[in-house]
Amino acid sequence: MEGSKKVSVYSNGILLFRSRNERLEVMLVHPGGPIWSKKDYGVWSIPKGLPEKNENPLDTAKRELREETGLEVDGKFIDLGELNQSRNKIVHVWALEKDLDITNVISNTFILEWPKNSGKIQEYPEVDRAGWFDIELAKKKIRKEQIGFIDRLIGIINCSQKEKHLNKEKRHRQTTLF
Repeated sequence: MEGSKKVSVYSNGILLFRSRNERLEVMLVHPGGPIWSKKDYGVWSIPKGLPEKNENPLDTAKRELREETGLEVDGKFIDLGELNQSRNKIVHVWALEKDLDITNVISNTFILEWPKNSGKIQEYPEVDRAGWFDIELAKKKIRKEQIGFIDRLIGIINCSQKEKHLNKEKRHRQTTLF
């Protein structure tokens, strides 16, 4: 149809990160339910979801993290911006440095007829587990449309580390001039 536009769906999420043994790690979630149970690579995700009416994007991201993992977070969020996930879905992600215990994530649930056309209605967790992964493994596990958020995080961290190093050098030069 000429002149018709697809409406974009916006989703908001939080990419948690930490440093372990001088290596950057990110926290990803694995989708729950029978369709994903035996899949590993390319299916993990940044915890994210759709906004409720009049909810601001960062509040949506915090709520979705809580609903999908049971984790409450606050702190200095790094805006990683937006990426298109499909022709009509746009995801906005913030990063937050937090080293949290994710061994017992608690997720909201959804209802699904499984097996399909069986008439059996069952309840499944939206997220069945979470994991901390180094960057190399995270890029293999995460949905390919979300890799760009990891790349953006690395770029920001590398830039920040260079800035700290340059400031340290500048202070050193200033103290050696006198």
